Amino acid sequence: MKFIHTGDWHLGKLVHGMYMTDDQREVLNQFVDLVAEEQPDAVVIAGDLYDRSVPPTDAVDLLDEVLFKINVQLNTPIVAISGNHDSAERLSFGSSWYRHSHFYLSGKLTNDFKPVHINGVNFYLVPYAEPGLVRHLLDDPSIHSHQDAMKAVIGKIEENLNPNEANVLVGHAFVLGGDTSDSERTLSVGGSGCVTQDLFNPFSFTALGHLHSPDAIKHDKIKYSGSLLKYSFSEAKQRKSISIVEMNEKGGFEMRYRTLQPKLDMREIEGHIDQLLDPSFYEKENTNDYLKVTLLDDGALIDPMGKLRHVFPNVLHLERKIESIDQKHKQNFTSIREEKKSELELFEQFYQEMTTADFTDDKRGLMAGVIDKVLKEDAVK
Repeated sequence: MKFIHTGDWHLGKLVHGMYMTDDQREVLNQFVDLVAEEQPDAVVIAGDLYDRSVPPTDAVDLLDEVLFKINVQLNTPIVAISGNHDSAERLSFGSSWYRHSHFYLSGKLTNDFKPVHINGVNFYLVPYAEPGLVRHLLDDPSIHSHQDAMKAVIGKIEENLNPNEANVLVGHAFVLGGDTSDSERTLSVGGSGCVTQDLFNPFSFTALGHLHSPDAIKHDKIKYSGSLLKYSFSEAKQRKSISIVEMNEKGGFEMRYRTLQPKLDMREIEGHIDQLLDPSFYEKENTNDYLKVTLLDDGALIDPMGKLRHVFPNVLHLERKIESIDQKHKQNFTSIREEKKSELELFEQFYQEMTTADFTDDKRGLMAGVIDKVLKEDAVK
């Protein structure tokens, strides 16, 4: 059978104060066309359909429209779970009768661990759940971390799992070793939000959501779909894709990827402001893309954002290179009170921590004279 693995749509996403709903509608319309072309046996959505537990009305309408087109108009089964951004209760509404149209939506984790059977493949749906909820659900006081919770849930699944059949787990988790981005919400403090790869060994394929790159983890059978769009500048160089999985009755599979074309890309550019505003530069660019601009200029600039947005209307973030370097140095500044250094040496170290400018011989001589004068005055007192 053939299924499409996607996830992390984050409908209603707000990026640097701008709603992405129109961009999401553009790629989801392409996604519907892709489903019509591929004619899969199922579409798998691995969580984070929405970006927040109470999504804006436009996001709710868009999800309703897209799922109706896929499930009803194209008569394609849908297997979906909630993610950590979703409201499990809201997504669970109507799920009991959705199944009559082969729409299998698991918003809340329950103690019913039976799979969804579609064309010879068993789909085990494991929506995102906090460890405390799993501890209460399974009445297991030993569950304290996401690792404990996932291990316990998979243990329940294994009680009736046939290893000779094609078994797919659909989950939303942070697998240890995965590459993160700024737009992913941390599941917990420290490492307790991670789960290990070996937990998923019983399954032919693990279709995950949460990490936003399809390349987030290198594993033969554990795959992230990646997010629908780029949702932060830390994702600017990520590829985004839809995974097409063709699986046989024993669980062997082949994968390929299809790409969707966003309305606008999210990119980073840098240079001096005069260079960026030169037609010879921007005429080669898509000036409407969402941009993070890093300026290399020294000294004061008058209204750089206004000037840039005259050419690049969707500049979402602007920073100065020298300021970002200085800030990094400030963050790395450590206490030097106990070091055996002269006043001049201490000032030179402080100067280098606070700025990227050179501490020249002229500056050193000037500062040495000031320090010497102060020390002599203190001695007189």
